[in-house]
Amino acid sequence: MQSSYLFVEAALIGLAIAAPVGPVGLLCIERTLRQGAATGFVTGLGAATADAIYAAIGAAGLGTLIALLTRLATPLALAGCVLLLYLGIATLRRDAASHAARAASVHSLPRAYSSALALTLTNPMTILSFIAIFAGLAGARTPSLADSVLMVVGVFAGSALWWLLLAYGGGRLLSRLGARGQLLVDKACGVLLIGFALLLAWRTLAGWH
Repeated sequence: MQSSYLFVEAALIGLAIAAPVGPVGLLCIERTLRQGAATGFVTGLGAATADAIYAAIGAAGLGTLIALLTRLATPLALAGCVLLLYLGIATLRRDAASHAARAASVHSLPRAYSSALALTLTNPMTILSFIAIFAGLAGARTPSLADSVLMVVGVFAGSALWWLLLAYGGGRLLSRLGARGQLLVDKACGVLLIGFALLLAWRTLAGWH
């Protein structure tokens, strides 16, 4: 029973981390509109995988790796800004014809997954959040290997659930906007992605001493 509670708590944490609208959420929406719900969901799975990787590092308490990623926080964040900027500009440059083509294919799914994975991995400070979260879940005791695995799987499951709901539920609602409305949402996502890139770059450079 305790294991069930631990899994549910970790899943809720994964859901809460994924739910706020951010760059990956915008990518999920944009790709759902342009290429279909499957591509949007796979985009979210890339982010969920990155969350699970950082959750595993946090659960294992790998001090050397955590310290290394903390030192690399600034260059990784800037790399994420460049990727965001590229994705935003690419979105804005698509015309109505390419949007209507819905060029989803089996070959586009790995690209959708890997880009979201890379984008989420450029935020290594997430590890520190997971260390604090897992410390709270474990309480005073050191979590066993089984508990750590359960927490990581729970985080991934909760995050994946959000992306499933966003891609298939939100995508169905947005599909009612019609071709012109979908294109406007697509362009808005591009503008917001560029805005996120510039904001994150400013915050990163402002804190870089």
